[in-house]
Amino acid sequence: MSTPDIPIVRLLPKTKPQALRRGYPWVYSNEMVLDRRTKKLPAGTVALLEDNERKPLGLVGLTPDSKITCRMLDRDPEAVIDKAWLAAKLTRALELRTRLFPAPYYRLVHAEADGLPGVIIDRFGDTAVIQPNAAWAELLLPQLAEALAEVTGVRNILKNAGGRGRQLEGLDDQDAVLLGQAPEAPLPVEMNGATYMADLTGGQKTGLFYDQRPNHGFAARLANGQKMLDVFSHVGGFALAALAGGASSALSVDGSASALALAEEGAKRMGAAERFATRQGDAFDTLEALGQEDARFGLVVCDPPAFAPAKPALEAGLRAYEKVARLSAPLVEEGGYLVLCSCSHAADLSSFTGACLRGIGRAGRRAQLLHTGFAGPDHPLLPQLAESGYLKALVFRL
Repeated sequence: MSTPDIPIVRLLPKTKPQALRRGYPWVYSNEMVLDRRTKKLPAGTVALLEDNERKPLGLVGLTPDSKITCRMLDRDPEAVIDKAWLAAKLTRALELRTRLFPAPYYRLVHAEADGLPGVIIDRFGDTAVIQPNAAWAELLLPQLAEALAEVTGVRNILKNAGGRGRQLEGLDDQDAVLLGQAPEAPLPVEMNGATYMADLTGGQKTGLFYDQRPNHGFAARLANGQKMLDVFSHVGGFALAALAGGASSALSVDGSASALALAEEGAKRMGAAERFATRQGDAFDTLEALGQEDARFGLVVCDPPAFAPAKPALEAGLRAYEKVARLSAPLVEEGGYLVLCSCSHAADLSSFTGACLRGIGRAGRRAQLLHTGFAGPDHPLLPQLAESGYLKALVFRL
């Protein structure tokens, strides 16, 4: 792609370019000139973004019909966005992960924070799963897959089209095999001494959540000798880590029978099946039922889905987090531990903490806050983009 072929798009006179120059990666539809020429450009077009004075700001991936109209790809207006460019980004991302993790099981690319806006890549040994959640990445997907295979040596590459952002970008929801073949069965993944079963084709998102790895590890340190309850357990995230940490028993609660079956398989492979039990059902109903049964645990963890995925859902989301805290706190033994998590970027740390403390208080309990956890270092933060720091885990002693 040579520079003269690249269309030019421009900011509106009222849009200040300073944030973009300091590293903010997005331009919204109300900040730029969306004339007929710009609107006719195909979604995913690489364009040169200029400020109102026609000074270049960098190359962007353009989606004219999306609220996020431009995503910054490269601040060098002379850059060429091709396979070699993608390979350079992947090489840089890989260097960090190989330094951090002894085995190739991690998030390899965390979107904007790794310089590939809208792109998620999770690695499971010699298989990688790509979520291309932006139109520019969908357009360059063949080159991205080739570069990924060359840089990492993975033999199988899957496309997961389940990302929430794809719809906003006008993209399809068709999963695909881009290289090699899809695994015929869930893959075992070792983390924190536990074995997790990752379903790369039928599971949630890319098959496993790597982001909670350090928080699983912290909770496991509190689990030795404890009865443990893991609510919104998915494939056994906190429960299996607690069993690896010496919990006397763990109970996983989730709405999905298939996720709980994967958790059971993980416990079996760890040799911990006799200490592990599951309960399928609505989390709120199950928390209430356990309260009526006078059940008590030394460690209780609640890791719900995003109750506040965006600003309009914030108030309802915070009420839901408060309810989780109110229902779970009575199940914690005196001197026991309660871990409450949020993956809602719209609920910042102080709002989420406030909701949790209100719920704990309404349950008649008092808390010490021992630890605040975030996503692991394979989910780096782009400091200019608050949305990249979505995960929060609060560890209380009651």
